[in-house]
Amino acid sequence: MSSSASPRSAIVTGSAEGIGRAIALRLAQDGFDICVNDLKNKSKLAEEVVQEIKSIGRNAIAVYADVSNRAEVEELVKTSVKELGPLNVMVANAGIAQVKAGMEMTQEEMQRMCEVNIFGVVNCTVASASQFISQGTGGKIINAASVVSFKPFPLLPIYSASKAAVRSLTHSFAMELAPNKITVNAYAPGVVDTAMWELIDAGMGKVNSLPIGQNFKSMESGITLGRTSVPEDVAKGVSFLAGPDSDYVTGQTLIVDGGIIFS
Repeated sequence: MSSSASPRSAIVTGSAEGIGRAIALRLAQDGFDICVNDLKNKSKLAEEVVQEIKSIGRNAIAVYADVSNRAEVEELVKTSVKELGPLNVMVANAGIAQVKAGMEMTQEEMQRMCEVNIFGVVNCTVASASQFISQGTGGKIINAASVVSFKPFPLLPIYSASKAAVRSLTHSFAMELAPNKITVNAYAPGVVDTAMWELIDAGMGKVNSLPIGQNFKSMESGITLGRTSVPEDVAKGVSFLAGPDSDYVTGQTLIVDGGIIFS
């Protein structure tokens, strides 16, 4: 646990709900003060996360920014540092998915997917790394990949490709930023009980006519541990990547999927 004499801070993008929320709460439990980031239309949920973090004795603020916009991400980092002190960890968690065959995806849909899932990670990396370098302290960047970055799922072609790009970017930035004592890693969730998987489940149901929830449930048969996961499962992995035990780990993607695929 961080002491008041040596506070640590982390930014978690897309943390008003789902995996991001669980990560924010877990890092707060680990002793971090947290900048909760999401879009303005999720302000009520974000403020609830802020209050929950404060209830366990850590400081927290909510800052609204679209990760696909470099200027907004730069302002996000500046606000976090101003309110919470020097930055230690950036968790680039924000992402979107769309269930659709590749042949049916419009250019606009593909572009938005890449803007958020790929360029959003680049924006978070550049803005946080610039802050780490100016501080002279080093830091940790942790990106949201996915099990589909290793093995694409049906009806998620562009999403799968965008997450494979996140893995590649993690490799590249790990090499680029190592001289500045900045580690860059990623985490790859599997089938997680979140609003995103509700969207995926419903989209699959339109194709295979299975009732709501059945596609999600059917995934269990392909998971070695025999169950789908909850956001807290993923947050535990991110806790490791954000903490001192991972100081000698960089350029890696930690798979947290219960054994859907093996690295």
